[in-house]
Amino acid sequence: MEKSSLVSEFLKKDYLVCPDIFEFINENPSKFIDFLDQKFKEREKPFVINKDILISLNFLNDLKFNWGEFDKSRVLLEKGRDLVSYFNCLKLINKKEDLDFGDNINKGNFSIKPNVKILKNYIKDEKKIEIQDFIGSFRVRYKNIRELLQNRPELFDVISINKIMNKKEKETVSIIGMISNKILTKNNNFIMEAEDLTGVIKVIIDKKNSELYNICKDIMLDEVIGVVGSFSKGVLFCKNLIYADIPMTKELKKCPDEVYAICTSDLHIGSKLFLKDEFLSFINWLNGSVGNEKQKEIAEKVKYLFFCGDSVAGIGVYPNQENQLVIKDIFEQYNELAELLSKIRKDIFIIMCPGNHDAVRLSEPQPILDKEFAKPVYELENVILVTNPGWINIHSSDTFSGFDFLLYHGFSFPYFATNIESIRKEGGTARGELIKKYLLQRRHLAPSYSSSLYLPDTKKDHLIIDILPDFFVTGHLHQISNLDYRNITLIGCGCWESLTEYQEKVGSKADPSKVTLINLKTREIKILNFSKEAM
Repeated sequence: MEKSSLVSEFLKKDYLVCPDIFEFINENPSKFIDFLDQKFKEREKPFVINKDILISLNFLNDLKFNWGEFDKSRVLLEKGRDLVSYFNCLKLINKKEDLDFGDNINKGNFSIKPNVKILKNYIKDEKKIEIQDFIGSFRVRYKNIRELLQNRPELFDVISINKIMNKKEKETVSIIGMISNKILTKNNNFIMEAEDLTGVIKVIIDKKNSELYNICKDIMLDEVIGVVGSFSKGVLFCKNLIYADIPMTKELKKCPDEVYAICTSDLHIGSKLFLKDEFLSFINWLNGSVGNEKQKEIAEKVKYLFFCGDSVAGIGVYPNQENQLVIKDIFEQYNELAELLSKIRKDIFIIMCPGNHDAVRLSEPQPILDKEFAKPVYELENVILVTNPGWINIHSSDTFSGFDFLLYHGFSFPYFATNIESIRKEGGTARGELIKKYLLQRRHLAPSYSSSLYLPDTKKDHLIIDILPDFFVTGHLHQISNLDYRNITLIGCGCWESLTEYQEKVGSKADPSKVTLINLKTREIKILNFSKEAM
């Protein structure tokens, strides 16, 4: 039967097929269609049937899958706009965690089956940016945060600003607004301007209310907050300020398996200060080659390894950087990265997001590493590349929903360390956990527009924290910092680069050669030190 006739037979049954499936049909389309009907009897059909799906059908018995997203990822792959999502979908379909990882593995405990799912992946939009896009992006941000704030009981009766003028004098009202201005008066009271989609109103915070006054000190422009106050003479006298924040009822997840994850960041491969020997010692420990019996037992149970940006030093990131490089070719830097990662046991999933030193655009959200530069990394079978920020679920099973990780390199952190008075007084960039707590309360990774280079998007704000993570992992500051906030574990990663002359000059500190080890069964955290002094 000709291929055109075969295609017609499938179309009669609402199947659109690719040419690569015909080798499976053997001139008997009816039997093959019956096979498909049986497989998709109780689940949504994919829009297009291709060879990859057919290969995976033997594994579909207990799998719920979003075929619409799969079809979309295939289209984006063919357009060259997303080179990883399609293959991540295939990994999920094939339940790759149940498959062998190759014959070259001498060590590794395969009794615990790791798995990784990408919850959100930013797809780069190639459209030209116009002035109206910035306005549209602020509107999107406002609407998204407003939806989160409306779940707060203090704002159950929130109204739009243009309706306040109809209220009685000194009547209590609630609004949700974006802060467009904040000044300190001669009498040391704060006056803010809150704006929604209908209008603008002045909000006064009296210095006599010390609690609200201290909160107001840390409010930045462009934040979206709830305000409860008394309306009088065209202004709102503030009684309460409400953030979207993390619900108090968030579950503290613990998994049934004794399995470990490791978080680290900022390798800066290519830098003269990259601590290669120490990083190799870390890899040797992961592979069970060093350590006592207890340490080797823990290493064997490590199944997830997170790298939170700046895996390479990059080229031209700052003036005269070439004087600080031992590898001055970006391709060679990624070749070296791939060579090092290839030494890690293949039963460990390596999840990587980019940072400001990587060969991607600086503006956030950042897409995954560019295959043009990082092709050797793409070829590593146990490496999963995600965007910055990246949202990942790990270690789910039939009986456990898994852990949701938020990875964010942290380019906005120095801004808040400098401009938020309470954080600055507590140590600034040395207190990365306080910065992360601040961002969780605002439910945004860069709530003040000037805190980061942000690419406007009129459809979605990709820096909003709309999924409540179990772990919030960051890099950039090169310092270890940990904190539990409302059942979310905040992890600031150490680095693999010694202090530069500039960092020493400005008084920066770092935690080189240290990684954060998480026991996913108990949520206990330990810091492992692979420096030469510690070894």
